[in-house]
Amino acid sequence: MTISSGDTLPAATFVHMGSDGPAEASGGDIIGNGRVVVFGLPGAYTGVCSTAHVPSFVRTADTFRAKGVDRIVCVTVNDPFVLDAWSKDTGAGEAGITMLGDPDATFTKAIGMDFTAPPVGLINRSKRYSMLVEDGVVKILNLEGSLGECEISAGETLLDAM
Repeated sequence: MTISSGDTLPAATFVHMGSDGPAEASGGDIIGNGRVVVFGLPGAYTGVCSTAHVPSFVRTADTFRAKGVDRIVCVTVNDPFVLDAWSKDTGAGEAGITMLGDPDATFTKAIGMDFTAPPVGLINRSKRYSMLVEDGVVKILNLEGSLGECEISAGETLLDAM
């Protein structure tokens, strides 16, 4: 079942690149407390993810913070090494966006955002979405209708909905 507005996010453990290498991060600590923007996407270094989705949140990061958002988090089914490099390449790290890996898609499956597309090599990946979460509860959820688009789930669209 796909998560909806009003639902509480499930417990999760993510991976990220810490100061001493790969580290685990509690979803409750990162996306379960405060006012948090979470966006999910199919994968690092994939077309629309790199050219539209992450850039939309890099462009809007300061405006989100001005509206009282504590953290902006990107969740994707990738390892922390890839996410660390991608964060640098896209400017997400400089913009203060936290890149969290869900390497086995546990969180992604738990919220019903998983898909598989073998012809293009995407196995157990995330659909494209964005959400505003307050103290672990989904307040706004924007799910993209097509993986190749980034309008409904873009940073600007989420800002407009706030």
